[in-house]
Amino acid sequence: MNPRNPSEPVLPRALKPGDTLGIAAPASPFDRQSFDAGIQVLESMNFNIAIPEGFFDQNGYLAGADQHRADLLNGLFADPHIDGIICARGGYGAMRILPLLDVDAIFRHPKVFVGFSDITALLGFLVERCGMVAFHGPTVTTLGSADSSTRDRLQLALSKPAPLSLSTPSNHVIRSGSATGRFFCGNLTLLCHLTGTPFQPDFSGGILLIEDRGEEPYRIDRMLTQMLLAGCFNGLAGLALGAFTDCGSAEAVHRIVADRLGGLNIPILAGFDVGHETVNMTLPVGLPVRLDTRSGSLIFAGPAVR
Repeated sequence: MNPRNPSEPVLPRALKPGDTLGIAAPASPFDRQSFDAGIQVLESMNFNIAIPEGFFDQNGYLAGADQHRADLLNGLFADPHIDGIICARGGYGAMRILPLLDVDAIFRHPKVFVGFSDITALLGFLVERCGMVAFHGPTVTTLGSADSSTRDRLQLALSKPAPLSLSTPSNHVIRSGSATGRFFCGNLTLLCHLTGTPFQPDFSGGILLIEDRGEEPYRIDRMLTQMLLAGCFNGLAGLALGAFTDCGSAEAVHRIVADRLGGLNIPILAGFDVGHETVNMTLPVGLPVRLDTRSGSLIFAGPAVR
């Protein structure tokens, strides 16, 4: 099916106290203690929680069979009693269910959807195939250990129909400048593994923020090189870097990015609090955004919810 028009993304309805969040498990199984701690955080935000039947199923390193995970996610979008969806965790497995998702049903029922890491695959699907804004942000299992700014940002992003922005505390400029384009945000490893598939995101004219965890510097180099050779960055307007946790020093990652992507002649800015750390700030994927290295900021052109 052809993608919906990405120039006019559908905004999900803003959440309000008493709304119901459906919990999805589209990838790996999860630690129950971390899950319960995250649920308590969501309940403290005055959200009701809906856990679908079969949610705790396991199939080896997956949270149930592919069709089962896809059916649960399709069901959460179709259910009129579910106001928004947040993923239990990432891990691995989201890309396996991409061909099983119901594009038309999701398009007819746009809702707040939140996740990161392996959930990158679903964020791209929702933006490019369903034409809606999705949110790169914490999962249930990371919320319990997240800092207060991460929790506050999540609630703000999902509940307030006002333009969002994010500044980088370190403001490490790899290549100076400013640019505007459609925002995409995700895990570098997942984006690399989507290369060459029908679900490879189109970054042309866009602003991309990447993050990762547990990858040696040479692997960061290899993934960027593969994507560069494959033409993934053709037409990219700007690049931002989030956290690269346990990937060697930040300076080493910055050198690799400068070496591999500096020739694109686009602004590149590092240091955003996005990724696998206790601070993981929620950002709307699919909206126009301005990246400015002078102010060290991402500024979105309009609200992410209606």
